[in-house]
Amino acid sequence: MTATTRKIILGSSSRYRRELLSRLCLPFDVMAPDIDESALPGEAPETTALRLAQEKARAVARLAPGALIIGSDQVATLDGEQIGKPGTHENALLQLQKMRGRRVIFHTALCLLDAAGDTPVLQTENIQTFVTFRKLPDRELDAYLRIEQPYDCAGSAKNEGLGITILERIESSDPTALTGLPLIALCAMLRNRGVGFFA
Repeated sequence: MTATTRKIILGSSSRYRRELLSRLCLPFDVMAPDIDESALPGEAPETTALRLAQEKARAVARLAPGALIIGSDQVATLDGEQIGKPGTHENALLQLQKMRGRRVIFHTALCLLDAAGDTPVLQTENIQTFVTFRKLPDRELDAYLRIEQPYDCAGSAKNEGLGITILERIESSDPTALTGLPLIALCAMLRNRGVGFFA
C-alpha cells in the first residue's frame, strides 16, 4: 500500500517506460501523447529530448487537469549525430556496425508536470548515459538482432535483455535512464510534489 493520493499519468506509448514505472508500486494511468517527435533543424540532442518530454507532458495535461504527468524522451547520439529507432533488421545492423567499439551518448530527458492549481509546476532533468559497444563481428551482431529484434529501440540494443552482451561499459548516474525512464530522478520529483512511497 502506498501513501500517495495524487492521480499519476504516464504520458507515453512506450511499454518499456510503463514497465519501469510499475516498479515504484504507485497506481498510475497511461495516455499516449499525440505530438510530432521530430527534431528541429539545428537542435542539440539534449534540447530535443527535453523539449519533447515537456511537450508530451503538456499534451496529456490538456486532457487530465489536476494530475501529475510524467513525460520522457530519449535521443541517442554518436559524434553529435542523432541515432533513431532502426525500424528494420537491416537498419539495426547498420547502426550496430557503426557503433561497435565506439561510445554512444544517450540523452534521457524527464519531465514531471503538476497540473493542479492555476499555475502548473514543471520539473525537468536530463540524464546522460555513456554506452560503449563491444567490437563484435557482423555474424554476432546479426545473430543478436535476430534473437531479440530490438527494432523499436534507439541504438538497436536492449540493455535490460540480451543486448547487455554486446555492450562493454555503461556510465550513468541513474541506471534506468538507458531503458527510457530515470527512476532515481523521478522519485525525487514525485517527493517534491508530496507523493509518498510507503504508508
